[in-house]
Amino acid sequence: MDYEHKAAAVADCLMGYKRDESGWKVCKKSNDVVVSWRPSAEFPGNVYKGEGIVNGSPDKVWECLKPVPNGLRVKWDNNVKKFELLEQITEDISVCRTVTPSAAMGIIAPRDFVDVILIKQYEDGSISSNASNVTHQSCPPQSGYVRGFNHSCGCICVPISGEPNKTQVFSFFQTDLGGLLPRSVVDSFFPSSMSEFYGNLAKSVKSLKDL
Repeated sequence: MDYEHKAAAVADCLMGYKRDESGWKVCKKSNDVVVSWRPSAEFPGNVYKGEGIVNGSPDKVWECLKPVPNGLRVKWDNNVKKFELLEQITEDISVCRTVTPSAAMGIIAPRDFVDVILIKQYEDGSISSNASNVTHQSCPPQSGYVRGFNHSCGCICVPISGEPNKTQVFSFFQTDLGGLLPRSVVDSFFPSSMSEFYGNLAKSVKSLKDL
C-alpha cells in the first residue's frame, strides 16, 4: 500500500474541509466550541467538524494533541485508551493502532483502528495530524475489539495573529465504528464526544508547564 500517497491525500482533504464552509450544519455549540456536520463523501455516515479556541500557545496545544506512543493524548482524551506504533514510514508518516474504550454507557464496545498518520507543518505556523484507515500485516482484527475505520480525520492547530497564547483548533472526525450500532447512537455520540474533547484538551494544556 502506498502509505505516503494516502497520507498526503488526507492532509489535502482536511484543508479542503477547513476552507469550505458550505453545507455544514451546527449540531452542538458551547462557550468556545462549535461542532458541525455534513454527509461524508467517503462512507455512508457524517463528517463532523469541531472548531474552537484553546488558551495556550500552538506548541503547548500540539504537545497535548500529537499522535505518538506514550504521548499526552492517552492521558487526557477519554476516547484513546492505547496508542501503538506499528511502523514508521518516514519521519512524518507512521502507521499506528488506536484502541478506544467502551462508550455510550457500554452500548459502544471497545474498538481498535489502524491508520496511516501524517504530521504536517505549514508556512503560517499551523501544524496538523492527518489520519485514515489502512491495513497492516502486523495488525489483523483482534478478539475483544470491533475493528472500526477512520476516514479522513485529524486536527489542525492554527496560530492566532497577535494572540501568542491562544490557538485555534479544528478537529475532523468521520468514523465508521463498525459493528451493528443504530445510526441514532452514532449521531448522538460524536457531537457530545467532540465537545468533551475540547474541554479535556483545554484542561490538559492548562496543566502543562511552560514549554
